[in-house]
Amino acid sequence: MCCGLAALLGVLVHVSVTDQTVGEARDHALDRLTETTEAFEAGDRLPPGAGVDPAGLPAELHRLAAGGRRGTMVGTGDPYPTMWAAGPVSGGRTLAVQVDYAQGVRTIEGLDRAILGSSALAIGVTLLVGAFAVTRVTRRLHSTAQVARRISAGDLDARVGDPRAGDPASPQDEVAAVAGALDTMASSLQNKLLSEQRFTADVAHELRTPLTGLHAAAELLPPGRPTELVRDRVAALRTLTEDLLEISRLDARSERAEVDAVRLGAVAERVVRASGTGAGTGLDIGTEISILRDAVVETDQRRLERVLGNLVANAHRHGRGPVTLTVDGGVITVRDHGDGYPEYLLGYGPQRFRTEGGARGHGLGLTIAVGQAEVLGARLVFANAVGGGAVATLTLAAA
Repeated sequence: MCCGLAALLGVLVHVSVTDQTVGEARDHALDRLTETTEAFEAGDRLPPGAGVDPAGLPAELHRLAAGGRRGTMVGTGDPYPTMWAAGPVSGGRTLAVQVDYAQGVRTIEGLDRAILGSSALAIGVTLLVGAFAVTRVTRRLHSTAQVARRISAGDLDARVGDPRAGDPASPQDEVAAVAGALDTMASSLQNKLLSEQRFTADVAHELRTPLTGLHAAAELLPPGRPTELVRDRVAALRTLTEDLLEISRLDARSERAEVDAVRLGAVAERVVRASGTGAGTGLDIGTEISILRDAVVETDQRRLERVLGNLVANAHRHGRGPVTLTVDGGVITVRDHGDGYPEYLLGYGPQRFRTEGGARGHGLGLTIAVGQAEVLGARLVFANAVGGGAVATLTLAAA
């Protein structure tokens, strides 16, 4: 807008001054033509620069005068800028005078140079000031966007900390308002999540004591079918409680990996044996182990077994056989041949206490697997295979 305004003003000034300069030169030339005409009619000697049908007279102006009209025109073929004025005289001839137009041309050229120079200077200063002002705003917006991305990635401690937003006495602009709103939203979200995490941890801790007593009491019951049902339900409650405690520790980010060199092929075999779905178990739907390339990685073996155990258990619980656990270097995949993962899980990840299709479970196994994978620094991705079935891919860094 500044560049356009400067150009428009320059054009207007140029046109106005040019019209004024040319108008003055034309008036002067017509006055000279009037004086020369009087001298010619009186038979006096013509002044310098005047003549009848001169050789340098522009053809257009000659035709105009021959038609009985007076006119002026800037010469184009003259060695120096000239303003011509011509009019008819007796005998069908043309009387013309020349007026030096060099001063007018120099005035217009000087004005154009001044307009261009001042416009360039004004535009340059405007661009520098605008760039400085815009850069300050865009830098603050970029910082706000970075903090927003960190919050969406799970870093709820991230804050913009715009000094204008924290100081009511300073002038508040739109960027400060956005930064303050983002910080307020992050603080509110963090407080709510911390409250939920504390509630989950407190509930799990409070349940451990009565469940321990209930388990001990169930062990004292006489053998029988009712006793087996009670013990089974007590075991399920204890497992749920331990899962909730583990999730609360993962949410609090208090878990730390104990890294050691681990061979993935041996870990895969151990996980399958612990799940009770390996070869020789007598089950129709077992877990196949495929070791394409064995590898040694620096990781926490207990947590890795926890992740793989949950993935295998989820494949048997919610999918259909055969279930295959494949080791290919630092990449481990667990695939079943069921209906695949639901859309919400592929889009937003596992959600605790949410399952679909009447499936058994509480939705905690995959949640724990994702949390433990983050502790290991590994990447766990869920997808559906092209030929059907769910595929969970755990990527570890090979040692």
